[in-house]
Amino acid sequence: MTVAPDTRTDSLTIAVIGAGGKMGMRVSNNLQRTGHTVHYSENSPAGRDRVSEQGREITDSDTAVAQADVVILAVPDRILGAVSADLVPKMRSGSIVLTLDPAAAYAGLLAEREDICFAVAHPCHPSVFYQRTTAEQWADTFGGIAAPQEVVAALEAGTDEQRAAAETVIRAMYAPVVDVHWVTVKQLAVLEPTLVETVACMIGALLNEALQETVHTVGVPEPAAKAMLFGHIQVALANGLRGDNPFSEACLIAMDYGRDTLIKPDWKKIFDDSELNGNIARMLKLDVDAVTPKA
Repeated sequence: MTVAPDTRTDSLTIAVIGAGGKMGMRVSNNLQRTGHTVHYSENSPAGRDRVSEQGREITDSDTAVAQADVVILAVPDRILGAVSADLVPKMRSGSIVLTLDPAAAYAGLLAEREDICFAVAHPCHPSVFYQRTTAEQWADTFGGIAAPQEVVAALEAGTDEQRAAAETVIRAMYAPVVDVHWVTVKQLAVLEPTLVETVACMIGALLNEALQETVHTVGVPEPAAKAMLFGHIQVALANGLRGDNPFSEACLIAMDYGRDTLIKPDWKKIFDDSELNGNIARMLKLDVDAVTPKA
């Protein structure tokens, strides 16, 4: 898997708002290693301590955004509306707001300006099919440290130059990056949360519940249960998603029983617009009428 180069080589000025939070620290760790000028802003005392412990100087938000080509809002979704309402009016014309999750952008909660470009970028995390070759890559299950990952991003009404600048920052903050896939805001919202959180992450949690039931209720020794489950997860994904090998006839019968027992017949309704709006509203703790969907 080859990591593609940055699309631009000139230096940018970047502001990280919420630099002391979980994602703020992650993206800052990578941005600090670039040649870009980076301003780190954080309001909470604990977050400010974390930023300072990494040897990063803290800049107040107003100063940081006024100078920035790209402003990264690494803050919780529930406060993105208020934070953008405060900071977007203070940004310089032609600059870029970059958020890390599509929920608030899709719901229409971000403050807008006609002369400001808005982008969203969410990491895919290292693929389960990625061929890891080092201990560091095996340890990096989240991405952004050693294991290459891909990123899906959306841009609202930006120029080619703004898109190139956004991609440069995206590749830097989520490095190492294989590729950046550009989609619409709505498409990104369908990917996250519907595809990967509503479906994939839920199934991951369900697998753990099934493991616990196997061990603690049925009484199967935990090492045996984990060995059987972890190995078969790889087979299930390789066969189900890539078609590496066909499932056996007996397995297909058991799979049909599982689908009939566990899955509602109308489950695909989660891809309907109304269901997406409701899901986003629940995540952001909003009334669904407050969601103004983006295309």
